[in-house]
Amino acid sequence: MRTKFNFTRRQWLASAFGLLGIAISSPLLAQTKIRRIPTQYIAALAPEGATSGTGAETWGLWKVDPGPIGVWLRLYQALQKAGNIAPAGWRFDIDDWWLDENGLIMKAPEFPIPAGQYYVTNGEGNISLLTVEEPDGEGKQGWTLTDNKTIADVTHGPCRSARYTPEGESGTCSPEYADRSAFPLKPGESPPLVSGCNRKSYAVLIVFGVASEGTLTDLSKDCWPRHVCAQ
Repeated sequence: MRTKFNFTRRQWLASAFGLLGIAISSPLLAQTKIRRIPTQYIAALAPEGATSGTGAETWGLWKVDPGPIGVWLRLYQALQKAGNIAPAGWRFDIDDWWLDENGLIMKAPEFPIPAGQYYVTNGEGNISLLTVEEPDGEGKQGWTLTDNKTIADVTHGPCRSARYTPEGESGTCSPEYADRSAFPLKPGESPPLVSGCNRKSYAVLIVFGVASEGTLTDLSKDCWPRHVCAQ
């Protein structure tokens, strides 16, 4: 069981500098300069014990924390009445929607994750440089973690992200069928199955920096997180 991730913004900043120190002490990580960015999140599909692989084209990236801009399940009818436009301005898609560990309907991440080098952490001390390769001729993207870190090592346990799509016809997979009493999820508990839906659970990796010579060049240097996942 992972330690509860309950940092204040000031504590996170101190922790981030600590993580940078760990990175510099690693021979592999020290070869690449770190550029801090606003906290982002990766939704990853990969075996927990994998240190590298293919399939990163199925991964998504939240450049903005989806928690604070999410919509509670209990407010789904209000979301419908608003034309499926959330108060934060993002559009809900009944054929492809996401839930977090608290029962919030989240904005979907951006697919696919851009190729580049991301400094990722589980928020508890594990850190690795994740390299996502450019798509090959078939659109496939490879990925690699440094320092023999596995996907499980850099997965932030308290955060859960589940993607729901219809088992059959369009419109048959609805948040109104989700069991709201299941939330908030307990440690290690999976998001609930929803009638009429296929569920796919994604690992959540925290991104706090990128390689300074990487492909992501449009990000600022502010490093404050916008959301803390409950446990």
